[in-house]
Amino acid sequence: MTDTARGTSRRYGSRPTMKDVAARAGVGLKTVSRVVNGEPGVTPETERRVQDAITALGFRRNDSARILRKGRTASIGLVLEDLADPFYGPLSRAVEEVARDHGALLINGSSAEDPAREQELVLALCARRVDGLVIIPAAEDHRYLEPEIAAGVATVFVDRPAGRIEADTVLSDSFGGARDAVAHLIAHGHRRIGFIGDQPRIHTAGERLRGYRAAMAQAGLDVDEAWVSLGSTAPDRVRFAATGMLDGPRPVTALFAGNNRVTVTAVRVLAERPRPVALVGFDDFELADLVSPAITVVAQDAARLGRTAATMLFRRLDGDGIPPQRQEIPTRLIPRGSGELPPPAGA
Repeated sequence: MTDTARGTSRRYGSRPTMKDVAARAGVGLKTVSRVVNGEPGVTPETERRVQDAITALGFRRNDSARILRKGRTASIGLVLEDLADPFYGPLSRAVEEVARDHGALLINGSSAEDPAREQELVLALCARRVDGLVIIPAAEDHRYLEPEIAAGVATVFVDRPAGRIEADTVLSDSFGGARDAVAHLIAHGHRRIGFIGDQPRIHTAGERLRGYRAAMAQAGLDVDEAWVSLGSTAPDRVRFAATGMLDGPRPVTALFAGNNRVTVTAVRVLAERPRPVALVGFDDFELADLVSPAITVVAQDAARLGRTAATMLFRRLDGDGIPPQRQEIPTRLIPRGSGELPPPAGA
């Protein structure tokens, strides 16, 4: 006879308890507790009956009481900019691997580059008593986190620094990577180089613009402000910016794209034009090596960013009381063909 026939079927949301296991196995609650928690004092035959009951009922231990006793939830939160962005895949996986090594569960969510949504998500995670947070920030003011940090929530910022508070931070060398990219184009004969970047309020966009200007200045080249465009990475905006630079009175002979989303749109724009235009993109992306010409990129080590941030977080959770640290991860220029195209003769 099935459980349904006996009238003991369960509604969704009604989970079996240790009392249910005890009744099915014909033992006391204390015996079930000993089996569930791996404690001694239970005969093999009794343990087998309890385990059979656990399997039959689909019982799972409720860790709430144990969590309250320990004062730690064994969970951390990861707040990303965009879960769909491929850059965050290896970063998230690296954070999860470190968390798993420490016996912790990772809970992640996306701010969608919205400061209000970031704050709402972060405070919701804190309300669920996560032990720590790894945040790719969208906001420019993180003072709302000060009470949580003071209460013991370890917090590390990744890719961009925190706003208006001192906190552990792990960054890529956006300035150095951008400077190397533009210097690479200059070394291949380009003098009119356009830069299309993300929103100017975003730290990485500002650092990459600074690297672009530094490389141009170091080479003694003036920058026409018509060659610089920061804003949304939406394809229409990027297409408009690239077309203006390529068709202007002093057309650029090369483009430096400030992130992978800008680069993908730039590849589409350049594919429609009869004359080859050199291109270097910041961030590697899938299939970048398969288009023709293959795309030269400044690659970030997203996995190392995530691993470094998570390791720093668990050091804090283990009691490391040193002042907030800032670590910078180097980037790597990968020449593939698009960044090595020469300018047209006489340009």
